[in-house]
Amino acid sequence: MTSLATIIGMIPMALKMGTGAEQYAPMAKAIIGGLTSSVVLTIFIVPAAYLLVYGKRAVKNAANSTPETAQ
Repeated sequence: MTSLATIIGMIPMALKMGTGAEQYAPMAKAIIGGLTSSVVLTIFIVPAAYLLVYGKRAVKNAANSTPETAQ
C-alpha cells in the first residue's frame, strides 16, 4: 500500500504538472519504474519461484508423513 501511494503521488510530478516539476520529472519517472518493478517482483515472481523450488519438497514430505492405512 505504501508503494502504491508513492507511485500515485509521483504521477503529477512525472507528468510535469505544477511549478518546478520539470526539474524533477526524470527522478519521478525513475522512482515510479523502480517501485512498480519491485512490487511486481515481490508479489508475483518471488512466491512463484519459492513454489517452484520448495513446492515439490513440501508435497514429498506431506506424502511421507501420512500414516499408512491398516489392513
